[in-house]
Amino acid sequence: MAAYLSALGLNCALGQGKQAVAAALFAGDTSGMRRQNGWVSEHTLTVGAVPGELPELPALPGHPPNRNNQLLLAAALEIESELRAAIKRFGVERIGVVLGTSTSGIEEASQGIGQYLKQGALPASYDYAQQELAEPANFLSDWLGLSGLCFSISTACTSGARALLSAQRLLDLGVCDAVICGGVDSLCRLTLNGFSALEAVSAERCNPFSANRNGINIGEGAALFLMTKERLSKEPTGSAVPIALLGGGATSDAHHISAPQPDGLGAQAAMRKALAAAGIQAEQVDYLNLHGTATTHNDAMESQAVQAVFPHGVACSSSKPMVGHTLGAAGALEAAFCWLTLSEFNPQQLLPPHIWDGQADPALPALKLVQPGAPLSGNRPRRLMSNSFAFGGNNISLILSEEPGEEHGATPGEPR
Repeated sequence: MAAYLSALGLNCALGQGKQAVAAALFAGDTSGMRRQNGWVSEHTLTVGAVPGELPELPALPGHPPNRNNQLLLAAALEIESELRAAIKRFGVERIGVVLGTSTSGIEEASQGIGQYLKQGALPASYDYAQQELAEPANFLSDWLGLSGLCFSISTACTSGARALLSAQRLLDLGVCDAVICGGVDSLCRLTLNGFSALEAVSAERCNPFSANRNGINIGEGAALFLMTKERLSKEPTGSAVPIALLGGGATSDAHHISAPQPDGLGAQAAMRKALAAAGIQAEQVDYLNLHGTATTHNDAMESQAVQAVFPHGVACSSSKPMVGHTLGAAGALEAAFCWLTLSEFNPQQLLPPHIWDGQADPALPALKLVQPGAPLSGNRPRRLMSNSFAFGGNNISLILSEEPGEEHGATPGEPR
């Protein structure tokens, strides 16, 4: 059953807040991808860092400060009025929190452990809790004073997408009346050194689906949705257009600990399950946000899978050259880009462009990669798909749509 994405707060290398992110996204702005030192010894890497100052964290017992929670709080503050209105309407015990992450506060924890290794004592500020995967969800729940179901998900690079699917299921089961869901991950040395050890990181801006692609860039960010069973017609939603998660599909091919299944059968299955859950055909999808990491194996697998599911083609692009791979936040952040594409924050009705060198790999099936300035076409309601693929063969596809009430026979404002 479709679930309304009633509000959205976000930040990433494109900027902070819907207005700034949308303006940069549809312009194909890559200025947030910058070369920096200090993440990996003796290497300069291109990373996608959130620009500007982040909010100061409140003094909540049991929640030591970390940048991950700052990113999350910044996203939450953007939609605080909608969140508080939902709490007033549904009650603190009927609102869930489901967040995806892979880093939590590991950067700050690693700094503390580094001091211990050098000096034999942990800093006074060190607290193991800051690196626990549940910390983002617990922090947000405590900040809002909620008492409903609360948990984090860590399925590597599908974490944020999985959080949205889990939130939709909680609504379908009647466990919650609303769920605050999304993903958050911050830049950290552990992650960057790990991917560098796999020889998967590019020193330059990543180049998805190019013959010259040579790896990923890591980024950071947060995307936070308020998901509800009904359209919140009386509360501000952040978009004049009702937008919903129509459905999603999840699979696990378990081909390899870090490499995707070369033929992309698991990815295909996830996309087909998403189409079935949404009750639509592949021809009814107007745009696909590709996982598009610019690694040799991912792009080869994904292009084959997309061709198999969309034999007549579909407009598609990867947003990672503009924001980097935000890991546990990526699935939610790229769903947010689809949300922005359908929203009033895209007045020119553009698609997110595919930024690359234009040198197609002749070994890969050709994709209909979006050129800068290309319009969002198709008859209403338009439907957009977002792909997320992760280590261990974990695959998720989500489908978002505008005006779902008319599509599925619900009356605006009535429970579905």
